Amino acid sequence: MAGARPLPGRGGRRAARARDAAQGQGRGALRRRGHRHELSRPSGALRRLPRDREPEPRGRAGHRARERGRPDLRERGRPRARSAAAPDPRGRRAARRERRSLRTRDELRVQPAACGGGALHLKLKRIALLALGITALAVALYVLYLDLLVTHQFEGRRWTLPAQVYAAPLELYAGLALSPAELEGELQRLGYRRTTALDRPGTYRVQGERIDVALRPVRFADETRTATLLSVVAGPKGLESLRDGAGQEVPVLRLEPLLIGSIFPIHGEDRIVVTPQEVPALLPAALKAVEDRKFDSHHGVDPVAMLRALWVNVRARQIEQGGSTLTQQLVRSYFLSTRQTLTRKIREAIMAMALDAHFTKADLMNAYINEIFLGQDGDRAIHGFGLASQFYFGKPLAELDLSEVALLVAVVRGPSYYDPRRHAERSRARRDLVLKVMAEQGIVKAEDASAAARRPLGVTSRPAGAYYPAYLDFVRRTLRRDYHDQDLTEAGLKIYTSLDPRAQEQAEHALERELARLDRQHKRPEPLEGALVVTTPQSGDVIAIVGGRNVGYDGFDRALDAHRSMGSLVKPFIYLTALESGRYNAATVVQDAPIDLKLANGRH
Repeated sequence: MAGARPLPGRGGRRAARARDAAQGQGRGALRRRGHRHELSRPSGALRRLPRDREPEPRGRAGHRARERGRPDLRERGRPRARSAAAPDPRGRRAARRERRSLRTRDELRVQPAACGGGALHLKLKRIALLALGITALAVALYVLYLDLLVTHQFEGRRWTLPAQVYAAPLELYAGLALSPAELEGELQRLGYRRTTALDRPGTYRVQGERIDVALRPVRFADETRTATLLSVVAGPKGLESLRDGAGQEVPVLRLEPLLIGSIFPIHGEDRIVVTPQEVPALLPAALKAVEDRKFDSHHGVDPVAMLRALWVNVRARQIEQGGSTLTQQLVRSYFLSTRQTLTRKIREAIMAMALDAHFTKADLMNAYINEIFLGQDGDRAIHGFGLASQFYFGKPLAELDLSEVALLVAVVRGPSYYDPRRHAERSRARRDLVLKVMAEQGIVKAEDASAAARRPLGVTSRPAGAYYPAYLDFVRRTLRRDYHDQDLTEAGLKIYTSLDPRAQEQAEHALERELARLDRQHKRPEPLEGALVVTTPQSGDVIAIVGGRNVGYDGFDRALDAHRSMGSLVKPFIYLTALESGRYNAATVVQDAPIDLKLANGRH
């Protein structure tokens, strides 16, 4: 210690050596090789020693030092009693200070070095490796979960198949009062196309009074009929003869029933599931050419397409390209929501790769054709190309031509934006682009694509299944007496009704015409409303229902929900009951006066 006064005598020298040892100076400086850290400089900095030189407990260290004949470190500097004389007081104070200093350094020895950069780096490296391992394990478990989810749900995939409601099939026979124009109208209502050559089912040809029809294969409730040819001769008074393709006379033949609607679940998804055999070959080829050219070679995702779409969108500062493969679109529609988030995109890519790893490209393409969203009809969502074909063209998917297939592929990019009923020019431009791409890819010939581009869109004026909301309401209420809602909305039932489309349309026109006449006659400030129900007298079948003046409005059904006094409508039933009792006949005179009847419960 600078400026310290030297102590006299031998005890003073020992105290000085103890002081020097406590401050790390002289030959008494601390060099305890049995500890992890040692004090090497007076500044108090600690240096890390090898791990095999572990410190021993303080008590045991002193004990073993004494056993080896060396003085304990804590006893160094303490004056040895050579005689019975009392030690120097200054020496005892110095020894106490030295012991306190040793205790402080012993506490320091068990602490990590504050200035050890290598130790800190090693510790941070271990923490980083541990965090990386935990993250990798979490990612692996999440990928495994998504893989199991995709495999389980997709292997046992079961689309919700709404019940399909059909009208009564029209029976054709010689003598039926049906003019050639009415027969042609029935065929057009079913989606048959007039052509000069019967090249495929779903077409017909008119030659004077004879109408040749290429009938579709159809499955009735009681029989299944294959595709066949039919020749019908119709005169002014009705049908005169029916013959098949071989010229044999046919006594009775039923046309396929008209699909009038569906009973779909609350989430609104409606679809017609088609098999690969029912899909025209042009459709998968067009989807690959326009939406995903590397569908057959990639593994669920296309990184190049995603980067290209990202670059285009960044340059345009808006979403112009998607970069999603057909498999990613399938995952998005079948498993995920439409929210545009980074986590959803990552999950979509993982699930797409899992789908591609477990299933064939043919399975994925067929699932895509049955799942993708292609339009909206009120609260009904049009899913799959099978239903979209009926929704836009009123005919099965297998009967679509090149122009119609191209239009459906064009709608995939944006069903609302390219809706052919609301945005005809926009959808036409997109359809022509699809045809151009198909020609460039060699799927069709250039002249065929040009000819298809010159054709009109060919979309029906109103979608199939939206004709008779009042009658569909009647069917739903009747079926719910015997069926659960889940059976009606998911089991894919086919329901055949007694609806007569011709009688239904005649009833609608009659109600509109009569209400308009009454409005003109009475000059009411508000238009009148009405309802109409038509039944057959022989069987009592309900063949037509009109729920209000606006026949296409799916709202309050006056035919089923309006409550009014029946008035004189009840008289025929009362008269019939009286005549069947045997007490009355048509000549019985009944006194027109109040009567008093006692009921079974005692009331009058």
